[in-house]
Amino acid sequence: MPLRMQADLHTHTTASDGTQRPSENVRMAFKAGLGGVAITDHDTVSGIAEALDEGRKLGIEVVPGVEISTVARNQDIHVLGYFIDVNDALFLERLESLRETRDRRNEMIIERLQQLGLSITMDEVFQEVENVKTKGDTVGRPHIAAVLLNKGYVSSVSEAFERYLGKGAAAYANPPRIEPAMAIQWIHEAGGTAVLAHPGIYHDDELVEIIIGQGLDGIEVYHSDHTPDDEARYVGLAHRFGLLMTAGSDFHGERGGVVFHAPIGARTIGIDILSSLQKRKEQRP
Repeated sequence: MPLRMQADLHTHTTASDGTQRPSENVRMAFKAGLGGVAITDHDTVSGIAEALDEGRKLGIEVVPGVEISTVARNQDIHVLGYFIDVNDALFLERLESLRETRDRRNEMIIERLQQLGLSITMDEVFQEVENVKTKGDTVGRPHIAAVLLNKGYVSSVSEAFERYLGKGAAAYANPPRIEPAMAIQWIHEAGGTAVLAHPGIYHDDELVEIIIGQGLDGIEVYHSDHTPDDEARYVGLAHRFGLLMTAGSDFHGERGGVVFHAPIGARTIGIDILSSLQKRKEQRP
């Protein structure tokens, strides 16, 4: 299928933990030959307006999205919301509450790093991002990783996650958060379509099926961290439960010379999925 008929439905910007501005993501998608790109920052929609404006200039469809952080079975579960009303006051208030939880998590991680003997403060993390952050943006673990890298505690962002920040690592923290069912409800109430992000990284397909039963509209079958076996398995699940299938690079930009998770356009799906995502809410009981 020609690239102009493809869309990448999972990208991050400086509004959360990406390194490129929303408009830059849109330009990169256009240069990659895509016809559509979604901006799906963590717990914020503050980058959407800029991306939509750039999309109109270039003639590429920008999907207003979000990636909501939840917890189930003591692990992070992310739920993507597409075509949400980014001006919905209640939804914006709910996202703000999630960012407050994210702030608490950052503070817990910093405290644990200090207990491990690493000299790092939240002020240093804020200094790392002060030139790219605006009101409503989020600060997360990649920004802490960048400070660890700059101070020589690790040789790469990947090492920072493996040693300190990732699940089960020395400074990992996971405060109470909403469950996936709540995120799905919030997305629906904001007029959007809810899709489970990168199910393969959870290594718990029983949990995936439970979340599907909570009103999920789709599943991210094609993701940069999925193996061919993962993709085949989730194609089967999507058919079995009548779910939409999406794809995304999960692009976060480049840190330390490494692109996380993959370049824009690394995982794509036919652009006709966009109309299906918009129509899905009309098909709900």
